[in-house]
Amino acid sequence: MFSIIAAVGKNNELGKGGDLVFHIKEDMKYFKTVTMGHPVFMGKKTFLSIGRALRGRTNYVLTHNPDSLPEGVFAVTNIEKFISENKDSDEEIFVIGGAEVYAEMLPHATSLYLTEVDASADADVFFPEFDKTLYNKTIIERGSSDDLSFAFAKYTKK
Repeated sequence: MFSIIAAVGKNNELGKGGDLVFHIKEDMKYFKTVTMGHPVFMGKKTFLSIGRALRGRTNYVLTHNPDSLPEGVFAVTNIEKFISENKDSDEEIFVIGGAEVYAEMLPHATSLYLTEVDASADADVFFPEFDKTLYNKTIIERGSSDDLSFAFAKYTKK
C-alpha cells in the first residue's frame, strides 16, 4: 500500500529551488518517526536534494539512469510496474516527493500524512490538488515553531 507524506502551505506550497519552503524541526522529527522502518519512494531530484539514502528505510528512487545511484538505493525505472508490484502489499510504502511523483502516486495512495502549515510561501513546486471529500481527515497533533502554526493531519481514503 502507498501513503504520501509532505509538508504543505496554505496554497499547497512544497518547495523552491530544490529545497523545502518550510523548515520545521518538529515536522522533520515527525517525518522520521512516521517513515522509520518503512520503504520510501521518491523522484531523483528529491533524492539529490536529500543527498543520501535515508537510514532505517529501504530507499526507492525513480530514475532513468539507475547506474547513477549509490549502492543500497534501489532504482525504479518504470513507475507503472512499481505500482503494480506494490499496490496490494501489506507494507506501507511512503511516497516522499517531489511534486511530479506525488501527482503520479496520489490516485494509488490510501493515506496522506500532511503537515499543514498555516502560512504561505514563495514556491515553485506545489502539492497536487486533491478532492478532500474522498478522505476522512484526522488531526494527529497541532503545534507551532518559529512563528509558524501547523497541524499533522492524516487523510484516509474512504
